[in-house]
Amino acid sequence: QVQFVESGGGFVQPGGSLRLSCAASGFTFSSYRMNWYRQAPGKERELVAQISVTGSTYYADSVKGRFTIARDNAKNTLYLQMNSLKPEDTAVYTCNAAGKSWPPGQGTQVTVSS
Repeated sequence: QVQFVESGGGFVQPGGSLRLSCAASGFTFSSYRMNWYRQAPGKERELVAQISVTGSTYYADSVKGRFTIARDNAKNTLYLQMNSLKPEDTAVYTCNAAGKSWPPGQGTQVTVSS
């Protein structure tokens, strides 16, 4: 079955960096656009970044220039490099295939605070 396992989150001070990973299984990873989402307490889930099968990328305005999405099809793994982190980036981050409603992983908590 489809499974996502996110990791790499943690506590970081403003201006710091983190690299998130999402290990995917149960489907042909290389054939799907992949998304990173985040959800902060009391807020709706938002799309943070997307990468196509050819490597084209999309970023939400709030993270453009600070976050970089990447994929390793040989490892069935999606990445999100997050630099210049801000307190408003605090959220649970999850991944999924674009346009699919597959069960999400447990997510990884990112907390940015001084």
